[in-house]
Amino acid sequence: MIGWADSTSFWTVEWNWALDGWIVAAGMLCAVASSLLGCFLVLRRMSLLGDAISHAVLPGLAAAFLISGSRSSGWMFLGAVIVGVLTALLSDWIHVRGEVDEGASMGVVFTTLFAAGLIMIVLAADRVDLDPGCVLYGAIESTPLDTWVIPIPILGPTDIPRVVVVLSIVTLINAAFVGLFFKELKMATFDAELATSSGFSAKAIHYVLMTLVAVTAVASFESVGNILVVAMLVVPAATAYLLTDRLGVMILLACVIGAASAWGGHVAAVEIPTWFGFRSTTTAGMMAVATGFAFTLAVVGSPRRGLIPQWIRKQWLRWTILTDDVLALLYRMEEKTLDERPIADAMAMQADLNAWMAGVLLTNRFAIKSAVKYHAWRGRIETAQAVSTTATAETANTADRSKVLVPKLTGVGRSEAESLVRSHRLWEQYLVTQVDSEGSRIHQQAHQLEHFTDRQLQDQLDHQTDSPEKDPHGSPIPSANDQHP
Repeated sequence: MIGWADSTSFWTVEWNWALDGWIVAAGMLCAVASSLLGCFLVLRRMSLLGDAISHAVLPGLAAAFLISGSRSSGWMFLGAVIVGVLTALLSDWIHVRGEVDEGASMGVVFTTLFAAGLIMIVLAADRVDLDPGCVLYGAIESTPLDTWVIPIPILGPTDIPRVVVVLSIVTLINAAFVGLFFKELKMATFDAELATSSGFSAKAIHYVLMTLVAVTAVASFESVGNILVVAMLVVPAATAYLLTDRLGVMILLACVIGAASAWGGHVAAVEIPTWFGFRSTTTAGMMAVATGFAFTLAVVGSPRRGLIPQWIRKQWLRWTILTDDVLALLYRMEEKTLDERPIADAMAMQADLNAWMAGVLLTNRFAIKSAVKYHAWRGRIETAQAVSTTATAETANTADRSKVLVPKLTGVGRSEAESLVRSHRLWEQYLVTQVDSEGSRIHQQAHQLEHFTDRQLQDQLDHQTDSPEKDPHGSPIPSANDQHP
């Protein structure tokens, strides 16, 4: 098995091809063969079909022995494939004819067949050693022990594990099927009616796919076990689905992820237990864990669907909206004369402008201060200017005034602020005149829409509302001519 060069070098592997190489080769072939078909199962929402087939083949194994009286691999394989295909056909028949949910139909079929298989094993228990545990966990570690002599050009007769030969053939068949019928599979997966109208049977493609899934599951579970087969049929494809929206790239990524998980799983099965004082663990199980680890990485870090990138995009959107709101608020402050500002607002501004703006925009002082500095850096706001405000209502008509530092919009900043305010007020006018929205609700709706309104949409709103000069609240709508593209 794998050995390590020394106790201080954790990743220097002494590779033994006679043992580790064939084990990893079997795992990789299982991963690639399963991933080629698993992508279509995931897209068709039939991911559990592999699990159903892997359980349901048990009566096929028992029936093959009861009929033939032999534990020959050929008979066992034939019996398992027949029952596997029957599982797929029965599940589809119950789903279509009985109008039962697809998941429920698979559950009915595989539980019934699996129970029947257990009964048949009990009947044959005195004459045959059929180990259900082997079906679940597999025996991939024993891959190098069962070999066939295969004549290879140049090398001559070579001992190759039987599992590797079988899985190589299955992988080539699956690859040929996906490559030759890629267009048909794509159409049948996303639009079966269009596929049928284009001149080929979507049902035929479906049944061939189900047959190959059954063959792949049966060819794999004897060596790698049910757990790994199900994992390789579903997890690499689901991981690739999180990383791309193109089917061809998805299939390629699924195969790479599955193969890498098979290699990493075997290394981890031998090395990681030694960190905790154990010798090793099951390779098939660790390969399945490796696929789960890859899926977790995709869930967290996928560029489009990952949790972290989504969080970053949300934070950036919040920041963008806040900076827009600060510009629009400064524009509205400049738009009003001193006497038009409420006394309470003037007093709040006098106390702390950032706190006042934070209260208006429902955020905190730090965010407001950061937004103002950002706009100043981008040249949208000039150094704060001193503006007089009335301290109290009683002194509103006297010369008792205090100085408040208010940021001033530059030409660029005013142009962007006018665009935002124009979008907001046009949306308010549109919601009132065209949608008959309530006046008390239009401000919040317009505020949500203004941040995603470009110049073209502004012109459409202006045309739909007959180029109004004021919004429903009587505030002037900035002219489009005042904005700089």
